Amino acid sequence: MFDSLKKKLQTIRDKFTSNIEEAAGTEPVPPVVEVPEVAEPAPSRVLLPEPPVSEEVLEKEREEPTFFNKIKVLVREREVLLQEKDIEEPLSELEMVLLENDVALPVTDEIIARMRRDLVGRHRKIGSSVDGLVVTTLRSALCGVLGEGLDLREYIAGHERPVKILFTGVNGTGKTTTVAKVGHYLQKNGFSVVIGAGDTFRAGAIEQIRTHADRLGIKVIQHQAGADPSAVLFDAVQYAKAHEIDVVLADTAGRFHNRANLMNQLEKIRRVMKPDLVVYVDEAVAGNDAVIRADEFNKAVGTDAVVLTKADMDPRGGAAISVAHTVGKPILFLGIGQGYDDIMPFEPRAMVNELLGDEA
Repeated sequence: MFDSLKKKLQTIRDKFTSNIEEAAGTEPVPPVVEVPEVAEPAPSRVLLPEPPVSEEVLEKEREEPTFFNKIKVLVREREVLLQEKDIEEPLSELEMVLLENDVALPVTDEIIARMRRDLVGRHRKIGSSVDGLVVTTLRSALCGVLGEGLDLREYIAGHERPVKILFTGVNGTGKTTTVAKVGHYLQKNGFSVVIGAGDTFRAGAIEQIRTHADRLGIKVIQHQAGADPSAVLFDAVQYAKAHEIDVVLADTAGRFHNRANLMNQLEKIRRVMKPDLVVYVDEAVAGNDAVIRADEFNKAVGTDAVVLTKADMDPRGGAAISVAHTVGKPILFLGIGQGYDDIMPFEPRAMVNELLGDEA
């Protein structure tokens, strides 16, 4: 998953490391200051290297800033001050890599700004890991735009039952299958589920969600094709209350944000159902289109979380990095295959570690 971006980020890491090490290598060594002795000069002697100094001694020298202690600390703790010119080339290359991998321009700008802010003017001790500094800074920048994420199990456990989750999105992005996958995920984690067949518009949609639900042993509340979806989902909520069901998953018809009649229908569904979470579903392979559509849906009817399907088919990862920052809402799941188990809770730090090939 996201193999193209992962490979190119490794190249960028190497570039940053090379440039910073080059800057460290050209840094002038602080001059040794000779202090004249007041007493008579001692006989000539050979100066042996000083033994290693303990941290306690260093700390004492810092706390007692005499002239001699200042010189000792300066020599022992020599640092490189990173400048703009030291990282400008790899920053420019990182910007191109992110844009080529479908990271939205505002999100790319934010990542570059975070990297520049954290590196320029940064003091680095000679001998410390340059690659470690680069990875830590890049990890911080990526995690900063991805946000904290949302654990659905914790959310449900902390809210009054039934928790009502409304799924929205455009046509053909795997929304109905995602509803079934989320239902299966919740069942495995000990929650009871009912599905509301709110897509009464698309031919075959009710049969599709019922087929999924029958395979999973989940109850479906449905009306006839063409019925008011608000009424269907109202009934699903009432059924959940009467039978002490933990979660209502509400499927809806796919629609585009610029279809006024369908968006008005979705607004009516929200008023009637009063969902706790509105989840927008789109394809990771749609790249920037998914990011733009998620933003437009959020502005039109509101969004609380996002699910990206077909993440296993996306070598770039731009949508996954961009959508949470653009919409200002967390990614809930990534779809990673066709089976009911092929849905992965989205954990921002785990994704960044996967991209960078490192553990936090």
